[in-house]
Amino acid sequence: MAIFETVKIHEITRVIPSSDSPQSINEFSLPLTKFPPALALYWYQLTNSNSTPSYFNSQILPTLKQSLSLALAYYLPLAGYLKRPLGSSKPIVSYTPNDGVTLTVAESNVANFDTLISNEMHQATDLHPLVPHLILSDDKAEILALQITLFPHQGFCIGTSARHSVVDGNTRKYVHELTPSFDRSIIKDPTGLDMLFLNKWLAIFDEAQEPNTRSLKIPHQFPPVSQEMVRARFEFSSKDVQQLREKALSKLVITNEKKYHPSTFVLTLAYTATCLVKPKEKVIGLYFGMDCRSRLDPPVPLTYFGNCVMNYSSSAEARNFMGGNGFGFAVEMVSDTIQKIKKGVVEGAEKDVSNFYTLKPVYEGDFGVMSKTKKVEMVSIERDEAVFMAESRDGSGGVEIVLALRKHEMEKFTALEMTVPIFR
Repeated sequence: MAIFETVKIHEITRVIPSSDSPQSINEFSLPLTKFPPALALYWYQLTNSNSTPSYFNSQILPTLKQSLSLALAYYLPLAGYLKRPLGSSKPIVSYTPNDGVTLTVAESNVANFDTLISNEMHQATDLHPLVPHLILSDDKAEILALQITLFPHQGFCIGTSARHSVVDGNTRKYVHELTPSFDRSIIKDPTGLDMLFLNKWLAIFDEAQEPNTRSLKIPHQFPPVSQEMVRARFEFSSKDVQQLREKALSKLVITNEKKYHPSTFVLTLAYTATCLVKPKEKVIGLYFGMDCRSRLDPPVPLTYFGNCVMNYSSSAEARNFMGGNGFGFAVEMVSDTIQKIKKGVVEGAEKDVSNFYTLKPVYEGDFGVMSKTKKVEMVSIERDEAVFMAESRDGSGGVEIVLALRKHEMEKFTALEMTVPIFR
């Protein structure tokens, strides 16, 4: 069965910013760079009575559309397009009155909602029909697209495709009482990192295009994915994290010259990398992104609207992660990278233009629906077998990770994970 036969499209429309906002009648533009889209799914479980097609279409869907329109009035760039004006060295995001976000309304024909919101292993391609495609051409590219898919008598999910060049993960934490800052002049870039990063991305994305092209097309948001690719979610409770911390401290040699801060992020990433060694059996690269708003000099307001993330990396041979001190080695490796960052967030930035792994609270979204987010899924980790990390959905202080691996690799990872006492 073709994957797009699993959903039935009911409506494709454009939602524009609310006319109640005086800003929505003005044109708007911002300078930025070019990145592949971030693809995410937000899941909501409903009761049988309020998830019937008739109730959903008459009560919930209008609320979602109104909520989106009101939110766009505060975030006009999201309703615009990525463009590259003649004479400009880099793209900009441009909003003009009556621009809007493409919204697709669909209904699922399969009954696997419970599986998809659980931690169970499932086919990676199961999620593809639930994420919208961004409209793009050589001269302009859509910033944001959404798809609302109803699973009758079960719940629904909101799929988002967003240009990472326009927003980063912190933007989803804004509330409407905080006016976003669109001032690009507050970020000082005396060494020209913006053009260096842009040119490196263009070199990666434009290999198949003519030299000196101005096209805004980027690699397909769904590169070919093998049917062997599966996804699964694993949970670390706060007690699990503490046990990892105790284990790490017993392995590390701490001196006055070298100290470690085994944070939840360091411990979780290090442990995941250690468990991934056996399935992958190759050089292990650890890449993650860090919000730089408070770390730049001078600091940038926390309400800065845009992508303010720097990427950092470290790598080592898989054999270093083996044996009794493999976990300790991984903790030291991640911790050392973070210590270097503290000396200067842009130091050496020109060497690292990579995808990233982040730990962010993603279960706080309120779309005007009387239902707490049941699960968040970052679909785009399939592009490079990344690790998605987030705070536990129950707010207990734990961590959740999501992996996308080939089935035999996931089975090895799961078997190894289940042999460790701290997991249940």
